[in-house]
Amino acid sequence: MKLSLYLEKDTLIHRLDPRTKIVSSLLLILCALIFNHPLYLAAIFFLILLISLVSSSVKQLLKLKYLLFLLTFFSLILWPFFVKGKSVLFYLLSYPVYKESFYYGLAMGIRLICFVIVGLIYVSTTKNEETTYGLIAFGLPYAFSFAISVALRLVPTFVDTALTIVEAQISRGLDLESKNPLKRIKVLLPLAVPMFVTAIRKTNMLGVALESRGFNPSSKRTFYLQLKMERKDLIALLSVLSFSALCFYIRVFLGLGVIIKGRI
Repeated sequence: MKLSLYLEKDTLIHRLDPRTKIVSSLLLILCALIFNHPLYLAAIFFLILLISLVSSSVKQLLKLKYLLFLLTFFSLILWPFFVKGKSVLFYLLSYPVYKESFYYGLAMGIRLICFVIVGLIYVSTTKNEETTYGLIAFGLPYAFSFAISVALRLVPTFVDTALTIVEAQISRGLDLESKNPLKRIKVLLPLAVPMFVTAIRKTNMLGVALESRGFNPSSKRTFYLQLKMERKDLIALLSVLSFSALCFYIRVFLGLGVIIKGRI
């Protein structure tokens, strides 16, 4: 069972300081948040996809293709019911679907995909202990930094558990090969209950294990890993900051990148 999503590679992204990757990830997420037009979000998506190619985390991304499809599908289906527009694009069971709301749903799907890819790039290129040290270097408490690190460590464990549950259900005759996406979703939904129960059980077991070993987050600690910002970190930060500033200028001063005003 894999205990980490980290990939042992020697890419430019892997060699960056964890603080650089934390700040850059947050800035890219912020860039995706300030736009709600699908074209502008698509540009951000392709930039993030390029970074994933540089970091050699594309194979990890391909494993999540069904999740990314579901995010886009549900966004396209649900948002038109909550957002109104002016121009009717088509009718869905006599319900008008507006062009603006459809594009907004597409934009929200792209935004969620951007979030997932940014997070995947980070965990694929940063060790858990580096995340802890990076957060502590920002002045955050050790307990909070440790909790974030443990949460990232548990992600692949939960994924492996989910795959085990799916394989067990398939061996009992569950059909997951249907080409109909709605039928496939209907089949997958009942699997959520055992997944959540298993996740809660594993989290509780982790807490018991920490207590049995006398874990005390307030104890004074020393760290063997010494963080140091280098030239490549400054170049990476300046590049992401410049891109973020450009996005902010386009959105705030030019008023572009919005399909529906008044919504994030």
